Amino acid sequence: MLAWRRAIEAADAVIMDDDLMKLPEAVRISRRCMRIVRENVCGSIGVKLVCLGLGASGLAGMRLAVFADVGVMLLAVMNSVRAMLPATRP
Repeated sequence: MLAWRRAIEAADAVIMDDDLMKLPEAVRISRRCMRIVRENVCGSIGVKLVCLGLGASGLAGMRLAVFADVGVMLLAVMNSVRAMLPATRP
C-alpha cells in the first residue's frame, strides 16, 4: 500500500486542496457539528430522564415511553439537518 494512503487512513482530517485558508472553515464546521451533537445527546437524555421519572411515579406507561423515544429521535434527526444548511453569521 502506498504511504499517502496510509497517511489518509491514519489522519483525523485530510485537506485535499492546496488552499490552507479553508482550514478555519473546516474548524467552524466541526465546532458547529459538535454543538448539534451535544444538543441532540442532552435533549434525548433529558427526555428519557423525564419519562423515567414519570414511569417510576406511575404517571406514564409504555406508550408514552415509546412515543417520547420516537419523538426524540425525529427531533434529533431534524436538528441534525441543520448541519447541512449554510451557516448564518451575525
